[in-house]
Amino acid sequence: MERLARLDDAGIRAFAADSKLGILATKDPGDLPHLSLITTIQAKGPEHLTWGQFCEGRSKENVRRDPRVGFLVMTMDKEDWRGKARWTHGTREGEDFEAYNRKPLFRYNSYFGIHTVHHAEVVEVGPRERLSVPRIAAGTLLAAAARPAAAIGAGPHALIPWAEDLVNRMSCLKFVSWIGDDGYPVVVPAVPGAVAGGRRMVLAATVHGRELARIPRGAPVAVLALDLNMESVLVRGRFDGWRGAPSLGAALGTFTIDWVYNSMPPRQGPIWPPIPLHAVTEF
Repeated sequence: MERLARLDDAGIRAFAADSKLGILATKDPGDLPHLSLITTIQAKGPEHLTWGQFCEGRSKENVRRDPRVGFLVMTMDKEDWRGKARWTHGTREGEDFEAYNRKPLFRYNSYFGIHTVHHAEVVEVGPRERLSVPRIAAGTLLAAAARPAAAIGAGPHALIPWAEDLVNRMSCLKFVSWIGDDGYPVVVPAVPGAVAGGRRMVLAATVHGRELARIPRGAPVAVLALDLNMESVLVRGRFDGWRGAPSLGAALGTFTIDWVYNSMPPRQGPIWPPIPLHAVTEF
């Protein structure tokens, strides 16, 4: 698969659309993959990305500590562009800052606006791809059929019933990330999957099999589950490996969830394992 060091004109136009999905893959402390929905991501040019920040979350802290990121943009007609970039700086004034805050969503919003614009240099871009709905549907059915066996010994529930239902919906897109050999986070879209029992996550490699085959056994893997209503949850665990050949499009992989993160505004943050409550003794 040919990869380039810059976006083409079609990619720049796709990034300019307001009606799109934007995903940013960053690195939590300990080289752990993290995924965020960043719909404000745009291409200022073939080698320059920007995105606007209006709420606080892990990804903004992560890029300051390790500037290597993976990115993905998916259009409403199911085409996507993916690649790697390197965060350079954030700005709170200037033409980019003004342009973001002139957009209708932020210009007329009484509660929040863009307070920081982040900049990144494009390192690598893959070719434009189109989602295969039949393969995604087949993988969803395959993952669902594997749930009873995968649930054996899965342990206590990491997700509340609402979140399990979200992940298991046919309409819910699952974005998978891990850290590549070069230290950059990888992000792969629309991987079929399901939650099995308490803490087990099943993935079906009916799409992007050759890429998914590169996930090392034991590597930390993050999955952002996102539906069309922008409801989402992020889970992470260590990958158990594939049963079958992912490159042939018929493999199943699993991992045990050991961390859950609420990725939705207004209050993003870890939600499992439970965070102990402490009495407030000073004001």
